[in-house]
Amino acid sequence: MYGVVLAAGRGTRMRPLTDRRPKPLLPVGDRSLLERVFDTAIDVVDEFVVVTGYRGDAIREAIGESYRNRPVSYVEQAAAKGTAHAVAQAEPVVDDDFLVLNGDVVVDASLPRALADAEGTAVAATEVPDPRAYGVLSTADDGSLAGIVEKPDDPPTNFANVGCYAFGPEVFEYIDRTPESERGEYEITTTIELLLDDGHQIDVARYDGTWLDVGRPWELLEANELALAELAQSEDAISGTVEEGVHLHGPVVIEAGASVQSGAYVEGPALIREGATVGPNAYIRGATVIGPDAHVGHSVEVKNSVVMADASVSHLSYVGDSVLGREVNFGAGTNVANLRHDDANVRMTVKGDRVDTDRRKLGAVLGDGAKTGINTSLNAGLRVGAEETTAPGEVVMQDRVSEE
Repeated sequence: MYGVVLAAGRGTRMRPLTDRRPKPLLPVGDRSLLERVFDTAIDVVDEFVVVTGYRGDAIREAIGESYRNRPVSYVEQAAAKGTAHAVAQAEPVVDDDFLVLNGDVVVDASLPRALADAEGTAVAATEVPDPRAYGVLSTADDGSLAGIVEKPDDPPTNFANVGCYAFGPEVFEYIDRTPESERGEYEITTTIELLLDDGHQIDVARYDGTWLDVGRPWELLEANELALAELAQSEDAISGTVEEGVHLHGPVVIEAGASVQSGAYVEGPALIREGATVGPNAYIRGATVIGPDAHVGHSVEVKNSVVMADASVSHLSYVGDSVLGREVNFGAGTNVANLRHDDANVRMTVKGDRVDTDRRKLGAVLGDGAKTGINTSLNAGLRVGAEETTAPGEVVMQDRVSEE
């Protein structure tokens, strides 16, 4: 069985983190989003086919020609024309049954297993309290699929379409017949309607596990929180150098080549990756990832954050509930606000709209290579674009990103 993984999107809602990388390569714990999708399906898939688009070369370079002894091939969706169009790009490679999985969604292994166990075509569905914001499945008396209704005011069931499927090669004929939607795309749900119209039975693969669409910056924090919740407290998790006078509490992983210097206090769950340095006298807490070769220095506190590879927060700073891209550099005394004075949820701008993040605490999101001057203050819910800079002593209250 093939695993066709859709990884072509531009990821505009995730900006500025996707200005220099495709979204499926964003880090979640010790792996990328895409690698985590592979891992969920590794026991039921013989070969992966990745549909690339935006910055596809980066995905090819990161993954290579195999993953955990499974061959990986690549096809390109040159233009974003919808999910059916994306799946169609795999036709030259796929000659057997296959799963369709999303390269930017956190699920667990029971989802691809449920799809693989279904006979023939299947749609994954999960029960949600209020399905009106989703594609909602209606079912026949035998439990098979009767139809999918997008965002109905009066949902026929509580089963939301997860967006993952099992197909046979005959689906490509129906994709060829799929008409363009009103928004100018070719939708796989329309293809499924054509299959139903022709009398094909489509199973509903029910899924009760984690389902997180990592589409916006704060959802990357949530994905990392989920990943780090799986860490176990163990002496075997400490492979790097830990100097005398370091305090480790709870589940903490220190990879080989990492160094935690005297006076550092680390409260797990926390992951300190290879080549990273922490301390002296630093404080790491919450669900925090310090990425490869990153540096967290003297009198720096990092709480519930993702500090990506080669980033540096060297002196006298606070980083809370934030995401720092690769090679971000915080000048001494840079501090991030992560809480509103009125205790309301923090809002963030996504594609020009102010969005309630449903998070009481949320700090700043900085794109790759952003740099702050000394004593910079960054407001809660702020975005700073890739390669942007701040002046010494600057108080930044509004996003500093290029046009959406």
